[in-house]
Formats: sequence, structure tokens, C-alpha cells
Amino acid sequence: MAKAITVIPATKNQYTALPKNALVKRRVAAYARVSTDSDEQFTSYEAQIDYYTKLIQKRDDWEFVGVYADEGITGTSTKNRDGFNEMINDALAGKIDLIITKSVSRFARNTVDSLTTVRKLKEHRVEVFFEKENIYTFDSKGELLITIMSSLAQEESRSISENVTWGQRKRFADGKVSMPYSHFLGYDKGPDGQPIINEEEAKTVRLIYSLFLHGKTPSGICRHLDAAGIATPTGRKRWSDSTVLSILQNEKYKGDALLQKKYTVDFLTKKQKVNEGEIPQYYVENSHPAIVSAEDFEHVQMEISRRRQLGRSYSGSSIFFSKLICGDCGAFYGKKVWHSNDSYRRTVWHCNNKFTAEEKCSTPTLDTVVIQQLFLQAYNELMGNRKPVIMACEEVRNMLCDFTQLDEQIEALNEEIHLLVEMVGQCIKENASTEQSQEEYTKKYNALSRKYDTAIAKLKKKVAERDQQAIQEKGISAFIASLKKCPLIVDAWDEELWITLVDTATVHHDNKIIFRFKDGTEITRTIYSPEDSQ
Repeated sequence: MAKAITVIPATKNQYTALPKNALVKRRVAAYARVSTDSDEQFTSYEAQIDYYTKLIQKRDDWEFVGVYADEGITGTSTKNRDGFNEMINDALAGKIDLIITKSVSRFARNTVDSLTTVRKLKEHRVEVFFEKENIYTFDSKGELLITIMSSLAQEESRSISENVTWGQRKRFADGKVSMPYSHFLGYDKGPDGQPIINEEEAKTVRLIYSLFLHGKTPSGICRHLDAAGIATPTGRKRWSDSTVLSILQNEKYKGDALLQKKYTVDFLTKKQKVNEGEIPQYYVENSHPAIVSAEDFEHVQMEISRRRQLGRSYSGSSIFFSKLICGDCGAFYGKKVWHSNDSYRRTVWHCNNKFTAEEKCSTPTLDTVVIQQLFLQAYNELMGNRKPVIMACEEVRNMLCDFTQLDEQIEALNEEIHLLVEMVGQCIKENASTEQSQEEYTKKYNALSRKYDTAIAKLKKKVAERDQQAIQEKGISAFIASLKKCPLIVDAWDEELWITLVDTATVHHDNKIIFRFKDGTEITRTIYSPEDSQ
């Protein structure tokens, strides 16, 4: 017998699951987006909302759900688009049957985001219509067209990103400085677009530098600012160590600007990376008004470097901490209060190991007044020979300015590393393409790897030497500038002179104290008791 085949007509739409002949209204929403906050785009934004509202409401077979919109949001990612994400959530929750949007590029400039979202909506029987391209996602050709259009939109986004990046780098190359003024303490954007000093905020910046130079740690500065009720650059009530350090190390506060400290790695994710030499940087001197002097800035950098070398042994509770050193054991001097409850109260300093080490140090205990007076004597002696001291400092600075030998060594190491990378690659390629002893291959590969690791270690060491030499050069320059401005004779204690000029003061058991100034000059004075000065 012949087969009998009976056709059972479809009664529902395979995509929407709605009865084919039913007069059921589709719940329709629209999505509108503009990419900037300019006035022109605002007009477009309002026009899009009005257009889609009228378009949907005039259709008898459509039920208006609403217009979801994002204003001033980039299209390269759907991550931070609140209106878009709310619409998708409503659609997946069964509140929307059809989404209308202007074009694929308005929906998303990221191919992955676009396709993922469309497919997710399709699984939940939600259709998307792109007006400009006349694409319905339930159409058989829809996904292919969307893929093509999304890719084109992504390339358009890449082109825009590259143009923006080029513009930024051109500005950097021209030495044009911009700042994130909304959370950058001390500066406002001037009428000509250049930074101008905000005097009220600049007081806080100068206070931070002063507190640091007077011995305070970043955490100590935070406590001081919190207690004074001073707001952070972003308007918060509590300061953090990292914020204080960033202010102390930002060259913009001395009127210079290092441009292109970071760069965008991926135009889609907008992920940024610290520029470690991958792309050019530009250092602009005197690019804008300074809040702190170049000398103070360099003194701070030297002090930051010194404290890092000291590590946890540094204490910021006094300007004498971490500068007074015991000549017997090398430990720092610590502070102690004598006669704390009577009229003979005074502060004295002695070796921290004096009563704790097995071998007791024989270095003397010093009165604060004595330290101050001995420093004044050493300072006046130094200033009596100021001209030869400055000449010697300038010779040292000229020597430190010469990076020729280090640069040649760094370049040679870079060439060696590049060659070793090529040799490792060739070794791996040969092993993959020709039959050879794996034992010999492993031996050769490991030998090259060891040479590479050694070369990298040497390179890091030389780069660190160069950086340290640059810090020393700037420190000597700041010392010379301070020396030129200092008075020739001082008869009263001055904290600023101690902070800016003294490196260490080493106390010896024979009642001698050696003041070492930041240029390396050493001056010895004899210690006396406070009564001797009466």
C-alpha cells in the first residue's frame, strides 16, 4: 500500500510561540543611545525618545512598553549601560516581545556583546529590529547580517579609538597638559584651558609636603588631615596612605608634567596599563604654575628613597628619629623624657640598644638643646666654606649627570636579551621540526634560559643604578639650591635647615658627633652638657 501523508499546518509562530491567526498585540520597547554629553547629542537623545514613542504607539498591533535610553555612554561595551541592561532584564523576564533600535552600532559596537545578547534574547523568544539595516533577528538571514554589521561597527569603534589615541598622543608630543580636575587637589581648569592654582586646596598640598619633611609618615599625615577635617581630592572624609604618597610623588606639584604615564591596552575593555617603556613619554618642564618649589619636591623624593632603604626601622614621631646614629652599634637614637612629672622635665636621646643589648653601648645621652646647638655650630662652619662646598657639589652633580656608561651597559644588555630570545625561539623551532635528542635539547634550552635570567637580573640592577643616580643628582641639585638660599650665620634653631641639609648625625663614645650633610660633607663637633652652655 502507498504511504499516506497528512500535513498538519503550524498554528504558532516558531519564534514567538504566538498563535498565527490570533490578534495578540506584541509588547514593544525601543532602545536609544547617544555617546557624549554635548548639547547637540542631547537634542538627538530627546528626539530619539520622542520618535520611538510615537512610532510604537501608532501601531494597533503593538503595545507600547517604553523607551529605554542611555545618555553619554560609550557603545564599546554593554557593561556600564544601565538603560540597556534594564531593558535586557525586562525582556528576559517576559515583559517585552520586540525591541526596536536605530542600528547595530547603537545597540553595541562590540561583536561579542551584540551576538551574545541577540542569541540570549532569541532563546527567550524576544526579537530585535535594527531600523537602519532593516534586520529582524528572527529572519533566517538575520544572524549572518548581524554578525557582518557588528564586525563593521566594531572596526568603526576601533578606528574612532585609534583617532582619539592619536589625538591624545599628539597633545602629549606638543607638551599640552591636562589634569583630572574633579579629583586632582590644588588645580582648577583656567579660562584658557590651562591649569591654574586653587589656593585653598594648595594649602593642603603644601601642608602635606611640610609634614612629610618634618618627619611625619604618610599614615601620620593621614591622621593629621582627618583630625583637621580636610577632605580628600575626591571629597571623602578619610585619607589613605596611597593618596598622600601620590601627592608627594606627583611632579605636577612642582610645575612639571610627565605625560603618557599610562596607555590603553584594549580599545574594547578600555583596560589601561602603566607605561613601562612600551610607548614614548614626554617630560614638560615649567608647564604650569608650581605649588611647591622644585627644591622641596626633590628633598621629598630623597627622603622617600631614604625611608624605603631604612624600611620598618624608620619612625616619624620626631625630626631627630632615624638621623641620630650610635657610633658603637649603628642603631638609631631614641627619645626619652626625664623628670616627666616635675619642673626639671626635659627630653633626651640615647642609643636604642643602650640598655637592651648584651654589650652596652658607651655612647653618651644627648639633650635636645645640645643637639640643636651643635648642629648650629656645624652649620655655621659649613656656611663659612659655602663657595668651595658648592663648587664640590657641582662637580659631583656633573659626574652624576653623566649616564653614558650606564646607558651603554643597559643597551648592551637589551641587545643580549633580544639575541637570547631569538636563540630560545630558534631552539624550540628546531626541536619541533627536526628529530633530535630531547636530553640534548633540554640541556641547550636550560642553558639559554639561565643566560636569559642572568641578563634580565643584570638589566634590572643597572636600571635601578641609573634611577638611583638620577635621584642623587636631583638631590644634590636641591641641596645646592638650598645652600645658596640659606643665611651665612644662624644663631637660633631652625628645623627647616636640619631637615633640608642633614643626612645623619653619628654620636661616638669619645663625646664626638659627626654631622654628615647631604652632599657628603662631614663636620665634627665636641659634645658638652647643657650646664656647660649656661
